[in-house]
Amino acid sequence: MTTLRSLGAVAEAVAELSADAGGRVVVGIAGSPGAGKSTIAAGLVARLPGAVLLPMDGFHLPQSRLVELGRRDRMGAPDTFDLDAYVATLAALRPAFANSGVAVAAPGFDRATEEPVPAAVTVPPEFPIVVTEGNYLLLGDGGWERVAPLLDAVFFVTVDRDIRLSRLIARHEEFGKSPADAAAWATGPDERNAVLVEASAPAATHTIALG
Repeated sequence: MTTLRSLGAVAEAVAELSADAGGRVVVGIAGSPGAGKSTIAAGLVARLPGAVLLPMDGFHLPQSRLVELGRRDRMGAPDTFDLDAYVATLAALRPAFANSGVAVAAPGFDRATEEPVPAAVTVPPEFPIVVTEGNYLLLGDGGWERVAPLLDAVFFVTVDRDIRLSRLIARHEEFGKSPADAAAWATGPDERNAVLVEASAPAATHTIALG
């Protein structure tokens, strides 16, 4: 497995993949909560002409639905996403559909409200690169095993655990949690999810280690 140590190197790898494919490629950025996936994915899209970002977070189930299911206290776990909708969106983005002349709409995610935002993302048919990022792109069960076959490559982000936890706590505080609640969520639900994600890392095609 190739380890890439700069955003430029990641961009070069994706550009080469796109050139070799001669058509649309869909690449994934996977990693544990707080690993830096969103930052890397956004930076990657900014460097690549004709690239668009598709966050997996947009497929969170709405808060009201999580409450109905009794899952609100572990939001972010694999079964708190609309997995079928995510898989259907990825399938619609494959090269066979990219030349259909039809744009694909997908939800975004509002971190302030922790709610999905319908149709916040649009992928025009002429855009050759789609970058999707999320925790569970490489998960091998629970229906998530349908995701990886729809991706042309998956880059797994590695980072020191202490750095990752400090980022998570800061992010939770930024979006309204008290310091105590932020630490409890980062070391509780987030950390349980991280254990699942880290176990899936060997299935990646590349590793990203930015230090």
